[in-house]
Amino acid sequence: MTNRFDKSRLPSRHVTVGPERAPHRSYYYAMGLSEEEIARPFVALASAGNDSAPCNTTLNVQADAAREGVVQNGGTPRRFNTITVTDGIAMGHQGMHSSLASRDLIADSVELSVRGHCYDALVGFAGCDKSLPGMMMSMLRLNIPSIFVYGGSILPGRYHDKDVTVVDVFEVVGKFAAGTCPISEVHALEKVACPGHGACGGQFTANTMACVGEAIGLSLPNSNMVPAPYSTREQIAVAAGHQVMELIERNLRPRDICTREAFINAARVVAATGGSTNAALHLPAMANEAGIEFDLHDVAEAFKSTPYIADLKPGGNYVAKDMYEAGGVYMLMKTMLEGGYLDGNCMTVTGKTLGENIDEVSWNPDQKVIYDIKTPIRPTGGVVGLTGTLAPEGAIVKVAGMARLQFEGPARCFDREEEAFAAVEKREINEGEVIIIRYEGPKGGPGMREMLSTTAALYGLGMGEKVALITDGRFSGGTRGFCIGHVGPEAAEGGPIALVEDGDTIRIDAEAGTIDLVVPDDVLADRRAKWQPRQNDYQAGALWRYVQTVGPAYKGAVTHPGARAETHVYADI
Repeated sequence: MTNRFDKSRLPSRHVTVGPERAPHRSYYYAMGLSEEEIARPFVALASAGNDSAPCNTTLNVQADAAREGVVQNGGTPRRFNTITVTDGIAMGHQGMHSSLASRDLIADSVELSVRGHCYDALVGFAGCDKSLPGMMMSMLRLNIPSIFVYGGSILPGRYHDKDVTVVDVFEVVGKFAAGTCPISEVHALEKVACPGHGACGGQFTANTMACVGEAIGLSLPNSNMVPAPYSTREQIAVAAGHQVMELIERNLRPRDICTREAFINAARVVAATGGSTNAALHLPAMANEAGIEFDLHDVAEAFKSTPYIADLKPGGNYVAKDMYEAGGVYMLMKTMLEGGYLDGNCMTVTGKTLGENIDEVSWNPDQKVIYDIKTPIRPTGGVVGLTGTLAPEGAIVKVAGMARLQFEGPARCFDREEEAFAAVEKREINEGEVIIIRYEGPKGGPGMREMLSTTAALYGLGMGEKVALITDGRFSGGTRGFCIGHVGPEAAEGGPIALVEDGDTIRIDAEAGTIDLVVPDDVLADRRAKWQPRQNDYQAGALWRYVQTVGPAYKGAVTHPGARAETHVYADI
């Protein structure tokens, strides 16, 4: 089998070949490897598995299953782990400052482990929100043959004969605050909403980015919607380990797969599924790793012209398990390609084009989750980009399931999420107001916190579409209601959101794609002259370091220049 691979062109030659590498080989013999195994390509199996949350608890088992596929097809597997910060647990308190920063740390840690040990290929396993883009970012950065494997979603909970997710638990907190349900209902729901292993079941960030993995070509076809508890997940892991060896043989790399056209495909799939607004951060960050110009405005352009066709929570009725049973991401892409909304010529990790993969799928007219592209749920995508005087660099709103697409009202300003959440809990928010939560951007937060606790509580109070919420932070994929995030420039950089005062008129039009602060220019100029930057509470440690390097949200909140500044590519060392 080793004759298939020319070790002289693979990175692992630096730790395995020649007399000068005898000390290095001694370590591999210490771990029980044979001379033949050392001579094979080394495949990294990077797992974000841990006990932090159910999203991650099956990942190590899946990564270990991939060993079998690697060995069967002539490789030597090497597993290592990276961290996660799980948003559902970090949400609503200071822990959320760590979430977005963890994405880039995950990418960095995978890069450093692969570089340090000179691995030849990578199969990455991730389950929770930021670990998915973080893992795919590392693949594009290293540009060694790679396959992304999602750990799978949780099965839906059942409460009062209805499917429920963790978002229902966040929302029942608002109902309890409003006095419309007893504490016993809160306890009953929290015990059944998450019945086992897997990531949040709706089309929240994890499942959105899992769809991206398939749409952009880095995941095996119809692999990512399989729920975490299903035994077929281990079969998928074995298949990924086997296939990555084929990619080594062909020298087919992530940047050959993830072209600009592939990023447009991915953005369209996000829109068609009513996916998380966080995709507008993660797609530009992934593109940065490949040296491709693709920012929030490019994402929004793809969103604007894509029909919304997958009836998924939180805006719809179904969860990831239902989408899997309906035929998965490729069933969705089947009708999108036929409607002219995808580029079928993009390459994938199968070694075939997206169109060739889709040709192997038959449309299922009997399933209820995915609508035919000719008869969509809505004629335009579930996520919309906005620009205007309040957000010159752009902002984003998820409109899937919303009846109201325009809003105008007086501003109610808060300088941190906790202040806004306290006002919601005390029922001090008035119908028609536009809630501003600022100094929560990438630098100002720091870390661009999600606001699910606040938005879910508003929904629980029955105020979900009776107020609007605008932030330079972000929202969970589980957020619903008139909630606009990623406003840029952020308040910490002196953006217009920093100059808003209580009572100012804010005008939003999600159909026209505009968001404006209706205040005379001379008044704003006077406020700007008086504005002073603020210091956050993180003046040492990882979050301090993050603030020094993180860029604007519309470019993906990235922490380094990306492939455009490279002087070498790791895969070619």
